[in-house]
Amino acid sequence: MMRVPPVGLELSHMTNTRPSRGTEVPEFPVTRPDSRPFDPDETYNRLRAEAPVTPVRCPAGMDAWLVSRYDDIRSVLADPRMSSRGAGSMHMLPSYDMRDPLPGSMIQLDGEEHTRLRRLLIGEFTVRRMEALRPYIQKIADQQVDAMLAGSSADLVRDFALPIPSLVICELLGVPYDDHAAFQRDSEVLMGFEADAATRDAASRRLEHHLGELVGQRLVEPRDDLLSRLIARGNATERPLTVQELAVLGVLLLVAGHETTANMMTLSTLALLRSPERRAALQGSPDTAGTAVEELLRYVSVIQFGLLRYATEDVTVGAATVRAGEWVVAAIPSGNRDESVFAAPDTIDLDRQARRHLAFGFGAHQCIGQQLARIQLQVALTTLLRRVPGLRLARPLTPSEFKRNDIVYGLRSMPVVW
Repeated sequence: MMRVPPVGLELSHMTNTRPSRGTEVPEFPVTRPDSRPFDPDETYNRLRAEAPVTPVRCPAGMDAWLVSRYDDIRSVLADPRMSSRGAGSMHMLPSYDMRDPLPGSMIQLDGEEHTRLRRLLIGEFTVRRMEALRPYIQKIADQQVDAMLAGSSADLVRDFALPIPSLVICELLGVPYDDHAAFQRDSEVLMGFEADAATRDAASRRLEHHLGELVGQRLVEPRDDLLSRLIARGNATERPLTVQELAVLGVLLLVAGHETTANMMTLSTLALLRSPERRAALQGSPDTAGTAVEELLRYVSVIQFGLLRYATEDVTVGAATVRAGEWVVAAIPSGNRDESVFAAPDTIDLDRQARRHLAFGFGAHQCIGQQLARIQLQVALTTLLRRVPGLRLARPLTPSEFKRNDIVYGLRSMPVVW
């Protein structure tokens, strides 16, 4: 999934695409204050005020327009002239190999190719179908808490946050949960920026091979799972899904289906632990979890380096003209802290009506699994607060425990006691 590239451009072509047009270009902002781990780089505050569409130099080797205001970000993500073939946050990856997208890589496809795949999937992620999963998700959350409470300490990442979304997405796809350790290791390689191209390519191929084998089994013996229903739905169209398309789609759902949600669970819990008043308010009113989760999604913004787009035509963004062939990064964390949209944006307000946040993106590529993520976060947080009221950090967290160099921001470990 993650090794597939944008629009068939060579990297050398990309590095020559300079929105700066001859001026000195600053580096992409990546620094988080150690004392405020939930806040994005402070540079965004200045950019929103003074240069909301500005050129930056990206680690992948090209320059791009960095868009930092909420309204401009929505405009970029909704514009069909802005291709998604840059693969999410791949502007941050120095070793990224720029090749054409694989068939089935829905997050990189545009227009009819994207619509075809999304139309086949969308029925699996309706609000009604996701709400029907709530009792199952609650059962998993309770089981994980039971196992935690059998001891006196735990790692909230390993023992709670990762198992819940992993079990859920495995159940949906029909992937044996016994395989989760292997796909978790490969997911971590693809979500980080430190592995070289060969290591990333090997991880991607292992995942695609595993899902391809599973697809082959479902072609022979369909079951009541998402992959089997996708096969049947595709076969009912004029253009059935190929094994490769199904495997790549499966990898996308498997990786995205647990990484973002698991990291949101741990960071949201940490934010509540750091604010006893807000924690007590949610403990006392668990029926407000829906509103609270929207605010936490806005405040944390785990897609920490934004979303990469490629202009297929000249496009006006704010006061800037983006030329065809230039790159644009929609800075999601900055948009979610835009003071013109969210009052006191650097403060958590669990009563805020924050559902218009950008945590799930915007436009045609808005996260297809957002309803599932919401429900898992609601269940996880209310279950922890109800069943482990004395939950606290076992020790202060160190900067190295935060995923500052990954596509998805989060924690590698979170030791807790109660």
